[in-house]
Amino acid sequence: MPEIEDEARETHEAGDRPLTIALVMDTIGTQGNGTSNSALQYARELERQGHHVRLVGLGSEEWPARENHVPLVSWVAKKQHMRFAKPSDTLFRTAFRGVDVVHIYLPFSFGRRAWKIAREMGIPVTAGFHLQPENVSYNAGPIKWIPGVNDFMYALFRFWLYRRVGHIHTPTEMIATQLREHDYKAKLHVISNGYSPRFTPKTQRKAGAREPWRYRVVASGRLAREKDHATLIRAVAMCRHAERIELHIAGTGPRERYLKRRAKRMLPNPAYIGFHRNADMPAFLKTCDLFVHPSIVDIESLSVIEGMASGLVPVIAESELSAAGQFALLDESLFPAGDAAALAERIDWWLDHPRELATWGAKYAGHTREHYSIESCVRRFVAMEREAIADAA
Repeated sequence: MPEIEDEARETHEAGDRPLTIALVMDTIGTQGNGTSNSALQYARELERQGHHVRLVGLGSEEWPARENHVPLVSWVAKKQHMRFAKPSDTLFRTAFRGVDVVHIYLPFSFGRRAWKIAREMGIPVTAGFHLQPENVSYNAGPIKWIPGVNDFMYALFRFWLYRRVGHIHTPTEMIATQLREHDYKAKLHVISNGYSPRFTPKTQRKAGAREPWRYRVVASGRLAREKDHATLIRAVAMCRHAERIELHIAGTGPRERYLKRRAKRMLPNPAYIGFHRNADMPAFLKTCDLFVHPSIVDIESLSVIEGMASGLVPVIAESELSAAGQFALLDESLFPAGDAAALAERIDWWLDHPRELATWGAKYAGHTREHYSIESCVRRFVAMEREAIADAA
C-alpha cells in the first residue's frame, strides 16, 4: 500500500535505519502450523517494509537447522505439524553475525541456546509467547488432569527463557494477562499476528437473491482435542438446516480420523475434513457462508482473523482459555464453549437471516482491515525491537 510505504520511508529518513533481524523458530518450513505461518508472514512483511530478515530453523533456505528427535515428545509434536530443531553454536554464530536483534519464538532448547549465543555476541534478544501451556496439556493424555500442571508449565517456560528477556511479544491481551498472573516481569507488547493482504472480502449476494441449495460452513485449525471440532459436528447435526449444510474443517492433526468417522455417522451430507494449503485458503474462504471457531484454547487464532478478512461472519466459542472471543462484534457471534445446542441455534439464526449475514460479513471485513492488518502489526513489532535495542545500548 502506497501510504504504508510512504510512512516507512519517512520513518527511515527520520533516522530509524532498516533493521537486520534474526527470527529463531524451531519449525519454519511447514504450512500447517499457525506459529510457523505467522513467522513466515512477519518475515515477508518485514522485508517489504525495508528491513532484512534471517530465518533460522528447520526448513529455512539460508539458515537451516537439523532436526532434534526427542523420544515420544517428537512423535506427539509431529502430529501438530511441529518439529524440534537441534541447537548449533556454529549455525547461530554464522546467522547472527551483523544482526541488530534476535527474536525467539519458542522456549525449547533451540531457542534457549540461540539466546545464549546471541548474548555472548552482545546482541539484544526479544521473545514471543506463542505456545499456551494448555495447548500442551490438552494433547498429553492424562497429564491434563494433574492439578497445577499448566501453572507448572508457565513457570517452566519462564525459567527456561522468558525471565532472561526484557521484551515479550504477546498476540493478545488475554495471554498477556496470563503472563502477568504467572509472574512474568518483562515488558509485554500486545501485538496481533495479523493477516496477509491476500485475504480480501468475498462478493456478497445481493439482497433478495435466490437462496442457495446449500450453505458452506467452515472451520479452520489443528485437528486436536482442544480445538473441539467434535462440538461443531454435533451442532451441525442438530441444525434445522442440517440437510442443506456442507461442513468443511480445514486442518490436520491427531483427531482427523476420529472426526471423519464422527461426521460420517452423524451428518446427512458428506463433510470435508483435512489439510488445505495456506496459499489456497483465500480463494476457498470466498466460497463459504459462515465461519465457526469452536476452540477451547487459543492465544489468538489467526484462522478467525483470516475468515473475517474474507468477509465471513464468525461464530466463536466463549472460553476463558481462548482469546478468540475478542473478535466478536455482536452476541450472535458467540456461543458457550462445548455447547452444541447453543452453537446449532447460532448457525440456524445466521442462515435464517441472509441480509444480516451479508451486512455483518462486510462489517467484519472492514473491522479486521482496520485493526489486524499485517502492515500495522509489523510496524508495532519493529517498534518493540527498536526499544529493546535502545535498552541494550
